Amino acid sequence: QVQLVESGGGLVQAGGSLRLSCAASGRTFSIYAMGWFRQAPGKEREFVAAITWSGGSTSYADSVKGRFTISRENAKNTVYLTMNSLKPEDTAVYFCAVRIGPRIPYEYWGQGTQVTVSS
Repeated sequence: QVQLVESGGGLVQAGGSLRLSCAASGRTFSIYAMGWFRQAPGKEREFVAAITWSGGSTSYADSVKGRFTISRENAKNTVYLTMNSLKPEDTAVYFCAVRIGPRIPYEYWGQGTQVTVSS
């Protein structure tokens, strides 16, 4: 089992920045990659960004490329999502998740943190 706790959400004006954190505990040695997803009201959950735990390879949704940066701090078992140039359409609940292999679906999920971007 891996437990995840997100923090850092809040209310920000359009054009502003936020940094989300996700701390992992438990069987962290099993982590292959960590990702961020988001779900806006009335919409399905969507992929935002991911990073592999050992090599640090990253991937991003097209909608956030150039604005969001995912990073990790292995010593603290923590992944970050730095969000710049925020837009109202970025408003959503943001979740972090863990996958334990390259072809295995994300299995462990945090409780989510609300990000609200006002226009």
